[in-house]
Amino acid sequence: MADIQIHALAKDQPKFRVVFDTPGCSFEACQAAETWCRERGISVGMMERDQPRGLLHEDCVIAKWHNLHPHERAGLDGLMTGDMRAGPVTVELWGAPEDYPFIGDGAHA
Repeated sequence: MADIQIHALAKDQPKFRVVFDTPGCSFEACQAAETWCRERGISVGMMERDQPRGLLHEDCVIAKWHNLHPHERAGLDGLMTGDMRAGPVTVELWGAPEDYPFIGDGAHA
């Protein structure tokens, strides 16, 4: 189950967090987070051990964290972090939850 927490950063820019702590099989929390993002038109970066995954509110392919240049990292809409295998997995996005409305499972691949 997702737990939405809203907080502000030091830069006074709003950011919200959704935590997926789904007990069960391997990668279940990660898959729940990916589904939540897909249902809102958010692309998720490639998985890389012990690194965050970039998030962009558009249909695109995002490289692994170590392959992203500083300006590409700065242009992301958020990050997915946590233990992708066992959970919990956290999605953090700039803005407010209403900036990322549910648009359905078929938003994009």
